[in-house]
Amino acid sequence: MDGRDLVRSVKAVGSVGVAHGLRTVRAAWRRRRVDAGGLPSRGAERARVPGAVRDVEPGPGGGVVRFARSELRIAVAGNGAVFWGWDGAGPEPSYALAGPCPEPDSRAVLEPDKDGGWRIVAERVTVGVSRHGAIEVRTPGGVPLRRDLPPRWWEPAGGGPARWSQRSEVAADARFFGLGGRARGPRLRDGTYRLWNTDPGHACGPGDDPLHVTMPVQLVVADAGTHLVFHDNSWDGAVTLREGAEGAGSGHDRAGVSELRMDGGPLRCWVVVGTPARVAHVWSSLTGPAALPPAWALGHHHTRWGGDEQEVRRIVAGHHEHGLPLDAVHLDAGHYDAHQVFTIDEDRFPKLPVLAEELRRDGIRLVSVVEPAVRAAPGNAVYDGGTAAGAFVRDGSGRLVRGVVRPGEAVFPDFTHARVRQWWGGLYRERLDQGFAGFWHGMNEPTSFAAFGETTLPRSARHALEGRGGDHRQAHNVYALCMAEAAYEGLLGLVPEERPFLFSRSGWAGMQRYGGAWSGEMAGWAGLRASLSLVLGLGLCGVPYSGPDVAGSGGGPSPELYLRRLQLGSFLPLFRTHAGPRAGRGEPWESGPEILEHARVALVERRRLLPYFVTLAHLARRTGAPYVRPLWWGAPEDRALRDCEDAFLLGDGLLVAPVLDPGTDRRAVRLPRGRWYDTATGRAYEGPGQVLVDAPLSRIPVFARAGTVIPVLGDDGGLELEVWAPAPGRAGGGLVVPDAGGGWEEPGIERYATRRQGGKVVVECEREDGAGEPPHPLRIRGLGAS
Repeated sequence: MDGRDLVRSVKAVGSVGVAHGLRTVRAAWRRRRVDAGGLPSRGAERARVPGAVRDVEPGPGGGVVRFARSELRIAVAGNGAVFWGWDGAGPEPSYALAGPCPEPDSRAVLEPDKDGGWRIVAERVTVGVSRHGAIEVRTPGGVPLRRDLPPRWWEPAGGGPARWSQRSEVAADARFFGLGGRARGPRLRDGTYRLWNTDPGHACGPGDDPLHVTMPVQLVVADAGTHLVFHDNSWDGAVTLREGAEGAGSGHDRAGVSELRMDGGPLRCWVVVGTPARVAHVWSSLTGPAALPPAWALGHHHTRWGGDEQEVRRIVAGHHEHGLPLDAVHLDAGHYDAHQVFTIDEDRFPKLPVLAEELRRDGIRLVSVVEPAVRAAPGNAVYDGGTAAGAFVRDGSGRLVRGVVRPGEAVFPDFTHARVRQWWGGLYRERLDQGFAGFWHGMNEPTSFAAFGETTLPRSARHALEGRGGDHRQAHNVYALCMAEAAYEGLLGLVPEERPFLFSRSGWAGMQRYGGAWSGEMAGWAGLRASLSLVLGLGLCGVPYSGPDVAGSGGGPSPELYLRRLQLGSFLPLFRTHAGPRAGRGEPWESGPEILEHARVALVERRRLLPYFVTLAHLARRTGAPYVRPLWWGAPEDRALRDCEDAFLLGDGLLVAPVLDPGTDRRAVRLPRGRWYDTATGRAYEGPGQVLVDAPLSRIPVFARAGTVIPVLGDDGGLELEVWAPAPGRAGGGLVVPDAGGGWEEPGIERYATRRQGGKVVVECEREDGAGEPPHPLRIRGLGAS
């Protein structure tokens, strides 16, 4: 034990109580001891690079290029995505991909290029391979987007997985985005970003990295074009980014640099080139369409730690009394019997199914937290059943791997085994019988408390990995993804007529197939800004449904901060007010009458925009486009928009400019090209450019694009179309997808076109048999604006 570990051990005992603190100390030492005996020593390593090209074997969509000390497989798929893998790495097996690998583009061929290299020319991309193994991705016009230098491997002399690094260069003006949910973003500035899902154990801010959802997915936006790169490798790693600089006068440009270092696993990646919308669509086709949440899940959720049946009734009654819309109540782990998953504390919730049915009749659903850790106690039905099924993670000696979580000593299911996923999915029958309609997964990085070291399972813990076998170094980042798959498939089998609703604190590439993401607890004003960064980053990585906690559990925010959080959250996909054990009660009426009135405005507006969120959910599933988009989404060539991080687009029609700093009553807003209307005042502004607008405590600035059609709820509760007048001489339009309920029916898309005609706005519904009258009432806005 070194001095730092001793200090951490003493602090752990003092901060959380003697019994629990001692458990975390023992867990930390146990983890260190298991890894010391279960992980091989790397010892001496040999460095390797590909060497010079030896021969080439063309194949469908590309081929195989053999070098002196390595081999590259490269191909362009029919959807335009480029895949390459080194040393025999193919696209499968993969936890990220949905279904089989797309077929290669039969028209693309591997052909000789200049200087002894080779190239593939396809309709949407050109890929060059140099004679020493550098790979360059170019636009169809030949403009370079990305150049991957020859990779380097470090191979243990005694055998075992090789570490590797890949250094890539991009344009000097390029900006980096993505890498999962990052608190310091959405534009990823110079620095190192770790790829290891982590529970920080406290409310987060921009200085915390990594967090719960990390992904080796980058979106790179430059004047020449946009491209996505995904390195399909779930091992621990890190990405070091350095933005480029353009030379002044006769000076030379300095390329932007991305260097990826991985502790093991295959070196393989996908690259997609095109507009942001096209990149999102192809990425969705590779990793699977986003799960479609039911309409109620797009409303207002509320949760708090602990409480009982009377507390739930108090929360619901308070919302009704104050005229606040409420669509779901979440029960945290405090409703479990001694924090044991798939149980109920019947002293506090004696008739939970009755309560759930009463709430459902009132339009409110119950949502349950589900955590992977199972209390290791004989007599616990889940523990006994999992032990009989051989479901729990073991070490290299065959012993159960034990950790420490809220229930105490716990074991963890191995979700990388199909049989274990099937067993776990069946356990949700108990939740359904209790009346729960949705589920949120927490503590699934997975988290195991420890006084020092990493707060997760030992890296030497063994996992099935779909029969391939491996350890936690490979399984850690996909653990939550596999847990989500288990729940989703289990719910499909239990209630096949309903769409499952679940979201997760942790995950990996492809997690959108099973649900959304909850971005955890954010601290202070800096955390407010970080929460927007997380939602934007996850959306660009293919996870369109996500959101932070409003209020949070790490200490109650000031009334102003609470309101600004709520105003931002009301325009994000997952809108959940949350109060934990140290935050006080997180209901709007607890902050005084002024805050209550302003909160009511935000909540009522969210309810009014529910049809718009339903439309965005359907479009996200069909196209891959996130609900929440950076301002540059439609104009990635606009450098000013690429650097704007304090506002966002909600779909194509709305621009939201949240207040992210205290004491603000006016703020500058960057507008993309075109006419935009301030939805509060009706005043028109012309973009591109920056405008200064009022941002009183009562609201945040929201703008509507001229010509757009926004589906909203009318005063009678029916669907209504809010049409913002097109600019003179311009046309507009919009898409509407009506809510089809919680089943699997795919509703049709209603397409609308708008134009000015004299002093009126004409709105037509475009159908296969021609244009016609809109089937919904219209509300025209902005016609008299100057």
